Amino acid sequence: MDRRTALAALGLTGAGLLGRRLAATKANQASVNSRGTLMQGITDSSRDKLRGMLNRPGFSGQIPADEVDLLVKSEATTVDALMVELLPLARTYSRPPISSFQVGAVVRGTSGSLYLGANIEIPGHALGLTVHAEQAALSNAYMHNDQGIAAIAVTAAPCGHCRQFMNELSPEGEIQVLLGSNTPTKLSSLLPMAFGPKNLGLKHGAFPVNLVELTLPNGASDVVADAALVAARGSYAPYTKAHSGIAIGTKQGRVYKGSYLENAAFNPSLSPFQAALVALTLAGENSSGVFRVVLIEVEGASISQKSVTEAALGAVAPGVKLQLLTATRRA
Repeated sequence: MDRRTALAALGLTGAGLLGRRLAATKANQASVNSRGTLMQGITDSSRDKLRGMLNRPGFSGQIPADEVDLLVKSEATTVDALMVELLPLARTYSRPPISSFQVGAVVRGTSGSLYLGANIEIPGHALGLTVHAEQAALSNAYMHNDQGIAAIAVTAAPCGHCRQFMNELSPEGEIQVLLGSNTPTKLSSLLPMAFGPKNLGLKHGAFPVNLVELTLPNGASDVVADAALVAARGSYAPYTKAHSGIAIGTKQGRVYKGSYLENAAFNPSLSPFQAALVALTLAGENSSGVFRVVLIEVEGASISQKSVTEAALGAVAPGVKLQLLTATRRA
């Protein structure tokens, strides 16, 4: 998905925020039909605001709380309705080369900010490397250091994999799930008798983000490595203690971070490279612009992200070699 596609979509007229067919890039997208019609006749003012956000340097898939408030007031609507209306826009970030099935998600953090997300598939590799739209939006909120998750809007009912992943971020099951015009449903209703952090002795889940003290060897520091260290320090790894983070440097001069996010059930865990790939995609960049990737892991960790990262990196950015650095954890 590129920003031009999203901007063109916002310039369309008709019912709903994106009430007509969205154009998409030939390389990554099939055409998308809007399903949301909750906001009839969005104002030019709101359309201009959204267009301005997408075109802003440094856009990263986040709509800050103050701008959310402006959009809600401008349209005389609710935040829930706005989230549903933004789903067709979120779907334009989808990259499904295997399934051609596009899914979008919009998360509301407890801060009031909104975070976009879409499914991302890794061509030629195991389906387990797929990032689901819910995971993308949730990791987007996590990487923006929001303090928690209040609600998530999705274009299709969350699968069991995503419900389990969501449970790690809201162990009490309080996340409101918004699906079209249906009544909002709590995660606890969609995932009864859930297995989560408390079953393994934790008092809370991934939120709020807690930092661990990690240091790199002397001489290992530069802009990309420093960003990877920040991501590793913010990683959530209560079960393996294998804190890790990745930074992706692009030819456009931007650096995208990804923190490892573990899950009590293990399988829905999100690798740092997947999280960083979400950040790159939501910023409107293409993986062809990737020139450097740095992975930082804790010395002596029980698991490693190296092999899975090299596999995924080889598919999306052939020729780019992974740089692995080892950090030590302060007592």
